Amino acid sequence: MAVSEERMAGVLREATVRDVDSIVALLRDYAEQGLLLPRTRQSVLEILPSFRVIDVAGKVQGVVSLCILGDDLAEIRSLAVAPEAQGGGLGKRLVQAMLAYAADLQVPKVLALTYQEAFFARCGFHIVEKHTLHQKIWKDCINCKKFPVCDEIAMIYEMGVSGAAGSPADAGVNVEA
Repeated sequence: MAVSEERMAGVLREATVRDVDSIVALLRDYAEQGLLLPRTRQSVLEILPSFRVIDVAGKVQGVVSLCILGDDLAEIRSLAVAPEAQGGGLGKRLVQAMLAYAADLQVPKVLALTYQEAFFARCGFHIVEKHTLHQKIWKDCINCKKFPVCDEIAMIYEMGVSGAAGSPADAGVNVEA
């Protein structure tokens, strides 16, 4: 269900400790469906600076984080939009914010492991073979219950590559502190 333009705007900002319970609850709903990895309150607190949220009228309606895997690769993680806020562009805003953040950090490639191939393709990502992602495999995948038979799709966004959905800076993303 699409939300109204006015309602979907919200404020995209860095997450704070006051957002942690809302982040955990939003991620839990998707983790229970097997769509995201579960996150505990403590695990969110430990990496809180990596999270961005979209706050609509005082309620967290979207969340995403960025994990640096190496000098040349970051990963978009924990991307979730509340069911009642889907269809209003919040997911795309969150992805664009993380692409802009990765660009600011001069990380040339951003990874997403996803079941939402069409969404990430619209954001400028393309499919890659998982076995080429050594940094990810040896950091995280090896400890996953789905390893080595992962059913997620590996997709990469390459900064400055023609065919990607514009540069993150061109997306008009303004991440407020």
